[in-house]
Amino acid sequence: MKRVIRGDLVRRVLRLPRTRTGRRRAVQAAMLLCVLALLPSTWVFTAADDRLRTTADVPRTEVAVVFGAGLWQGEPSPYLARRLDAAAELYRTGRIKVVLVTGDNSREEYDEPDAMRAYLTENGVPDGRIVSDYAGFDTWDSCVRAKKIFGVDRAVLISQGFHIRRAVALCQEAGVESYGIGVQDRHNGTWYYGATRELFAAGKASLDALFEPDPRFLGPEEPGVERALAAAG
Repeated sequence: MKRVIRGDLVRRVLRLPRTRTGRRRAVQAAMLLCVLALLPSTWVFTAADDRLRTTADVPRTEVAVVFGAGLWQGEPSPYLARRLDAAAELYRTGRIKVVLVTGDNSREEYDEPDAMRAYLTENGVPDGRIVSDYAGFDTWDSCVRAKKIFGVDRAVLISQGFHIRRAVALCQEAGVESYGIGVQDRHNGTWYYGATRELFAAGKASLDALFEPDPRFLGPEEPGVERALAAAG
């Protein structure tokens, strides 16, 4: 009996209106829902449209921000390694002076920033030119903390192509003048998962930009970036 009732309810919900006016209104409502669903992605795309660069043509900027992208057995994942390679290249070519690595260290056995620091030093970036943000739990948190905790006003952001537009849009909203470098990667299953995830992440990003919530952990200001820049001369 319950199955019959549920089936009848489903048929009623899915049934199209019988009148021409009703059907037109149903189509208009569906179109409006589609437009509203695409608004966050449209905002992310347009907000970063003129701020994407390559490692060869990005403006010289004192600070680069590298976002975490997971560890494999304590080492940077292949995607994270590509981001760090781009940061090391920018340092070697003199386009940046300091690298701010921001990632997840919410538990003792998982430390993205220290793994990122070790990778960069192995690839020619002096330890004194690297600053660690251990509470970059998501993109908004990383952008806000870069501004409020580390005093970064202008930065080059480094991530994969599917994520970099959202990173630029959010950092701009957080008060960090940003240019983005989207590193290239193979379009494998991980890449397509990340690209699909961005469609949903854009919704959260638009809410973050609208309501400007505090990061999960804010804490006191840290002079790490200022000291590293002073040491760089």
